[in-house]
Amino acid sequence: MFVHLFEYLKEHYDLPGAGLFKYISFRAGMGMLFSLLISLVIGKRIIDWLRSLQIGETVRDLGLAGQNIKAGTPTMGGIILVAATLVPFLFLARLDNVYVLLMLVSTVWMFAIGFIDDYIKVFKKDKEGLKGRFKIMGQVGLGLIVGVTMLMSDEVVVRLESEVAVQNGYVITDTIFVKNPAKPNTYTEMVYAKAPITNVPFIKNNELDYSRLLWFLGDNARDLSSILFVIMTILVITAVSNGANLTDGLDGQLAGVSAIVCMALGILAYLSGNSVAADFLNILYIPESGEMVIYAACLLGACIGFLWYNVFPARVFMGDTGSLTLGGIIAAMAIILRKELLIPVLCGVFLVENLSVIIQVWWFKRTKKKYGEGRRVFLMAPLHHHFQKKGLHEVTISVRFWIVQILLAAATIITLKIR
Repeated sequence: MFVHLFEYLKEHYDLPGAGLFKYISFRAGMGMLFSLLISLVIGKRIIDWLRSLQIGETVRDLGLAGQNIKAGTPTMGGIILVAATLVPFLFLARLDNVYVLLMLVSTVWMFAIGFIDDYIKVFKKDKEGLKGRFKIMGQVGLGLIVGVTMLMSDEVVVRLESEVAVQNGYVITDTIFVKNPAKPNTYTEMVYAKAPITNVPFIKNNELDYSRLLWFLGDNARDLSSILFVIMTILVITAVSNGANLTDGLDGQLAGVSAIVCMALGILAYLSGNSVAADFLNILYIPESGEMVIYAACLLGACIGFLWYNVFPARVFMGDTGSLTLGGIIAAMAIILRKELLIPVLCGVFLVENLSVIIQVWWFKRTKKKYGEGRRVFLMAPLHHHFQKKGLHEVTISVRFWIVQILLAAATIITLKIR
């Protein structure tokens, strides 16, 4: 919003300083600062409001140390996160950008699912919340919206060498000529193309066409690759949002982990949206994706501000309103940046939490069927509860998860040079 306003003021009135808003780095810095301040300022008021409505957490007795003192702590604090993210983003981002619109839809969509889930738990006194099948339907719906938009919109393109685009049958929307650094005074013909293609390390040019995964289908591989891309989008959004939900079990754990993931996504967005950096790293250049830097910065500031109230002992919990939204946002941004295949590394904490529950349930059922009595791999799942059962304080567990996430984020960025 401000971008368009200050562009007008710069053009017609030559207002001093108005040109700053054309720089993504300036808007990202302002976004992080404002989202942090907003979350700090409105946080206490929203917590008091939630407390006045008696929106308190109901704690099941799991035999965990310090568990009972959490009873009655206001939940649905995800409202703070979403408000602190969206308000500065709406003012600082280009609202005519397709990626900005996708992120707004993803945020509101997942927020609605999480809010309904918490509403049923708190006001309807149903501990199960929204039925699992409805959550899955919501996640699948968002996956379809993001996946189909990525394939159909003429604004969603990547830059490729023309020979590659023609050879693979991509839809070409524009042709340009770019200086070839390997051969001075020469130019390489490049095109902007719509393509089901993504970045992935360890293979040539860091690029993977989804049709390669369907090589066994022969000539039909190209036609079905778009369907595979949409399926992958659905799986990523479902897995990451559920993983984030499972990770939200200790004070400050999910907010801290998500802040680190957002920082890494912000770096990836800057590199993917900058033609010079993308060429240097030999990764896909995605025009106009630099606006995602601003979203990542706003979400980072919101997460840090939320931590002010969410670290041990927490004064508010984000609830599914926050956890499902965070997971959906992270997944959608990774897909937009064509980095969805890096999710197992970047969101390794979410992955491990997911796997710990799957392994625990599978092993319990298998051993119960075989021996008549279910056995466990972990003392309790998700994994952070296993460490609690071993006697570790939740602050220790949360901070160590943050440290692991920092290592995973660094590893994700390093992969950009591995090919």
